[in-house]
Amino acid sequence: MTIKVIIVDDERLARNELKRLLAKHSQVEIIDEAKNAEEAKEKIAEHKPDAIFLDIHMPGATGLELAESLGDDVNIIFCTAYDQFAVDAFSLNAMDYLVKPVNPERLADSLVKLEKRLAQSKEKSSLPDDHKLMVKYGEKMRIIQLNEIIRFESIGNHAAIYTPHGKAYLHSSLNKIEKKLDESHYFRASRSDIIRLDAISSMEQSIGYGLTATLSNNQTVEISRRQATKLKQLLEFTQL
Repeated sequence: MTIKVIIVDDERLARNELKRLLAKHSQVEIIDEAKNAEEAKEKIAEHKPDAIFLDIHMPGATGLELAESLGDDVNIIFCTAYDQFAVDAFSLNAMDYLVKPVNPERLADSLVKLEKRLAQSKEKSSLPDDHKLMVKYGEKMRIIQLNEIIRFESIGNHAAIYTPHGKAYLHSSLNKIEKKLDESHYFRASRSDIIRLDAISSMEQSIGYGLTATLSNNQTVEISRRQATKLKQLLEFTQL
């Protein structure tokens, strides 16, 4: 299991030290870092990490305030020089509380907890590929299977779905839908699109080193440079 994390700390040296410690754990991928709560919110929304390592004392909003605003959207491991905020941290459903300087053994224990939580969460939330949904096409209701959905497209707080039967809508946000999907079948191409991997019929390099994917229904979806790199790794593309 790959654990995607973001480090949130206003001190560069503290971020570098945590990166050094995490580098010893091959399952951890540090996908970004942030210097304050405002920056962290943007990067969490963009990357959808499995967890964040979060300092408490930062300019602007504190780590506790950030955690409260995030709710259950991401696993939080506090990493701070102060031990007196542990009760407050756990009241916000923090997964763990590490005191600087971080003990490598405590960090390893925390990562084991995180792996178990992620495995349990995936087991509970991921829908099977033959999961049935009732959706409305025009004036008719039709029962479809999840594996018939080629693409999910964000439309405000709802999502349009594209299947061989045409276009329909789900009353759910793309972020909520993504949590229910098996990542071996579906891929987050961008903030506004999730595509089915086996529905990709071809891909071309696009401006900015991204990709343009053509789907089995002849729709094209733009994949950003960052996501294009992830997709190539996922599909194990090799240079000839």
